[in-house]
Amino acid sequence: MKPFIRQQIERSTYRFSELEAFLSSPEVMSDIQRFRTLSQEHAGLSPLIENYRQYQQRESDLNNAHELENDPEMAELAAEEIQSAQADLERLEQEIQSLLLPKDPNDDRPVFLEIRAGTGGDESALFAGDLLRMYTRYAERQGWRVEVIGANESDLGGYKEVIIHINGHGSQPGIYGKLKFESGGHRVQRVPVTETQGRIHTSACTVAVLPEPDEATAIEINPADLRIDTYRASGAGGQHINKTDSAVRITHIPTGIVAECQDDRSQHRNKAKAMQVLQARLQEKERSERAAHEAATRKSLVGTGDRSDRIRTYNYPQGRVTDHRINLTLYKLPFIMDGDLDEIITTLQTAAGAEQLAEMEARMEA
Repeated sequence: MKPFIRQQIERSTYRFSELEAFLSSPEVMSDIQRFRTLSQEHAGLSPLIENYRQYQQRESDLNNAHELENDPEMAELAAEEIQSAQADLERLEQEIQSLLLPKDPNDDRPVFLEIRAGTGGDESALFAGDLLRMYTRYAERQGWRVEVIGANESDLGGYKEVIIHINGHGSQPGIYGKLKFESGGHRVQRVPVTETQGRIHTSACTVAVLPEPDEATAIEINPADLRIDTYRASGAGGQHINKTDSAVRITHIPTGIVAECQDDRSQHRNKAKAMQVLQARLQEKERSERAAHEAATRKSLVGTGDRSDRIRTYNYPQGRVTDHRINLTLYKLPFIMDGDLDEIITTLQTAAGAEQLAEMEARMEA
């Protein structure tokens, strides 16, 4: 384990002991608000302390096993224990490093996921439909709920644009934390259904993943800055949805950002959903501006957050998917398009965590 990691753990261990002393003092116990605040901090540090205690125990087991290596009667047992302890230490170190990382407050938030067709015409729109199915299947595997907020279908059955809301239950947190690295340009290489000569074409879509704003931290919007239009919904939805002006489009005049919803029969509910999307887009605009400022001094391992970045290529003739940010290539395209994204997402999270740790270490040494 790196000395830097041990230093961070020592600080956390000291703070943990300090909190235990505070929480048992009559002064803190009589102050409900302070007791609650310190209890939350204590609970947040508990997994790290527990994992480190296990790590120390397995370190001790490993040292004891090494001492028995030269004993002929114990050599075989010692070898097994060394292998087991080394595996446990590697696993525990990864967990400890993950627990040391600053937590993104949005990681457990539901998300709005937007897919837009780009270059490639009808083929791009069809690819947008494929991406929608991929994310929907992945959400189903996680036990999350998916709701279509708005969709603009193409003539061949794909989507020029589609927006979905992904939410979960209390037992399935981390939606934004798992999906946030999907924002960016997605490129497909394959023979389109409209191609008569069998040539491979390259098309693209952009994906944006926006955390649903927390009501406590949501951006305040001046009603005078909004233009709200109602119109008749288009596309599928039954007779009623197409015969009334239930669809809602909201324009934020200062930024020009537009959000619309036509999925529900109720104009009131469509307006509420459109406002949620608008809030998320305005919040993402602020986040992107902050990220752009930070990117002027350092380059992020997983991209700048610019949605025009080409982050991933789906090559159908070769059956491969390549994530260009981490140079990961997997030859299991059919499974990935069916929602098996775990390996890609886990690798991206690990890479981002490694960079965060490197930055923390660099700041400590500066």
